[in-house]
Amino acid sequence: GVQGFGKDTDANRKQFEFAKAMGIKSISADPTPEAFDNLDKLVEEYKINIAIHNHGPGSRYDKIDSVTKAIANHHERIGACVDTGHYLRSDENPVDAIVAFGPRTYGVHLKDVKKLPDGKKQFTILGKGDLDIVGCLAALKKLRFEHCMSLEYEENEKHPIADIRECLAAVQEAVKKV
Repeated sequence: GVQGFGKDTDANRKQFEFAKAMGIKSISADPTPEAFDNLDKLVEEYKINIAIHNHGPGSRYDKIDSVTKAIANHHERIGACVDTGHYLRSDENPVDAIVAFGPRTYGVHLKDVKKLPDGKKQFTILGKGDLDIVGCLAALKKLRFEHCMSLEYEENEKHPIADIRECLAAVQEAVKKV
């Protein structure tokens, strides 16, 4: 999940200890502004990345610019986890996010959102929304991305398997075009 980090050094260290024990290379995170000085030291000590996760409209890190400002002047191991669906919900282009964060893209949550005629936005099966899957994969390929990419689909809770298969098929088709 997305881990919270604050200014409590001991609490932050416990999360890094857990990540180290599990072999985790990047922690998807929602750090408070007060956490960064502490995180600069911990990412260096543990050689584990912090990937700031965007959570869509109204969240602390809802835009490319808010993440860019947060990571500026901090350790290179503090970067971004690009949640494509939440960037779409925030009227941001996920491809632009990947390009903006460049090698500091330490994670991707691949999901799709469709803007409806009434202006509302709805999560949907990959390939049926507004996500440029090919563009995202091409940007990641250009970066030689070697971190975690999660296919996320949270709709149809009772019977998700067929939809997840459809999401995976959309990604497989996009890979052929990259």
